[in-house]
Amino acid sequence: MNYLIPKRTMQTEATVLEQMEADSEDVAVETAQVDVGHGSHEMRFCYVPTSSEDSDGAAVFATNVAVSATDAEGFCRRYSDRWQIENEYKAVKHDFLATTSSKDYRVRSFYFVFAVLLYNLWRLTDLLLKARVSTEIVDFSPYLTAGEFVDYVAKYFRPVDRRSSLKLIGLPGRER
Repeated sequence: MNYLIPKRTMQTEATVLEQMEADSEDVAVETAQVDVGHGSHEMRFCYVPTSSEDSDGAAVFATNVAVSATDAEGFCRRYSDRWQIENEYKAVKHDFLATTSSKDYRVRSFYFVFAVLLYNLWRLTDLLLKARVSTEIVDFSPYLTAGEFVDYVAKYFRPVDRRSSLKLIGLPGRER
């Protein structure tokens, strides 16, 4: 199984980062041997620049994939892509998922699937709005926030009158 995990910067990593700065290097890869109870394997420590604009530091990742210094930055960017997925899941959970006290997995699954569909509809609507406003979509921040989208959906969502719907398709409605 291949892995890519962030590593805390300890004294050993701080020394490597200082040496990289002295040598004016942006990326470095070190090879190490890891001994575990069931054997050992070769791993790499990848020192790559952080991707945030407000940080000039470097991040350290550990991996068992044979990655070179030229490929390390792109390879480690995969980890930040995972955070995008986590943030999207957080948006689904916070902005679109209805709360329920039901223990029935079918109800809970339906709520989750419905929330994901609403999330996807929001992202599609936001993308279409951006395409309508601008010819080039550069910024990925939402033009229409999730809260605004939920407000619009709630405002224009009308419950269907069951009796009139049944009459439209030719079925007799049951009176209560």
